[in-house]
Amino acid sequence: MRTKMRLLGFRGAAVKPLNEEAAAELGAELLGEALVFGVGGLCLYLEYLRQAGQSRRREEHLEQTLSDLRQGLERLQSDLEQLRAQGHAQGGAGHAQGGAGHAQGGAGH
Repeated sequence: MRTKMRLLGFRGAAVKPLNEEAAAELGAELLGEALVFGVGGLCLYLEYLRQAGQSRRREEHLEQTLSDLRQGLERLQSDLEQLRAQGHAQGGAGHAQGGAGHAQGGAGH
């Protein structure tokens, strides 16, 4: 009861002792409210952890996708360099054949 009075702002107020029944009722009410607030706080904390985990997994997935795209781009650039080198090695006749080959390659994709 003293704690309740202090929380309400009554600092120097004298509190007469409660009878057993009233004290038990007040204690049970206080315990029930503490339990409800504790469960609510735990639910909020668990939801925060779930959201943080989802965010972390989403970020990892995006990083993996970006890494895969970069590797694919590097492979395509390497293939392009090889094709250019082959075209230069074949000379002028290779350009005509390369053009026809390019048209056929486009149809294959």
